[in-house]
Amino acid sequence: MTKMAPELPIDVDAETGVWTTDALPMLYVPRHFFINNHVAVEEALGVEKYAEILYHAGYKSAWHWCEKEAECHGLEGEAVFEHYMKRLSQRGWGKFVTEAIDLEAGTCRVRLEHSAFVYQLGKVGRRVEYMFTGWFAGAMDQILAARGSDLRTVAEQIQSGAEEGCDVGIFVTRPLDALTPTGQA
Repeated sequence: MTKMAPELPIDVDAETGVWTTDALPMLYVPRHFFINNHVAVEEALGVEKYAEILYHAGYKSAWHWCEKEAECHGLEGEAVFEHYMKRLSQRGWGKFVTEAIDLEAGTCRVRLEHSAFVYQLGKVGRRVEYMFTGWFAGAMDQILAARGSDLRTVAEQIQSGAEEGCDVGIFVTRPLDALTPTGQA
């Protein structure tokens, strides 16, 4: 493994100990700590309910993050989304690669390599990175709103590196009113 220093700016307030990146407060916790807490909540609530809660919270957080980062760095459109994927990748969640994005259509496809969840949990035979789905829709919708578009999106994980025969996670985002192959939004 080749090591390098973090590529994102990290400032620590000497008086309070608060970490910030691009003026947004951050937390730095061990991966096992976060994922053990994630699994405990998953077991208490059930995967479906927890995924729903995380989707909405993640959506709101991604919207806020993209709005603040776009303002901080003078970014707009696809550049905001790519900056978000870069920062997520730099923070240890995994490597997020935008395979396709079409803001006019409200669609994107993201590949997740080196997932922190898969590294911690292994091949558990199910999609374990559902926490990220709301992030993609929230990012897309903030970018769309900033462009003056009323289009809104929904995201889903269609593959996980934790599933047998899969090496990466795949997430797709589409317009909110588009139906899945099963006929459900």
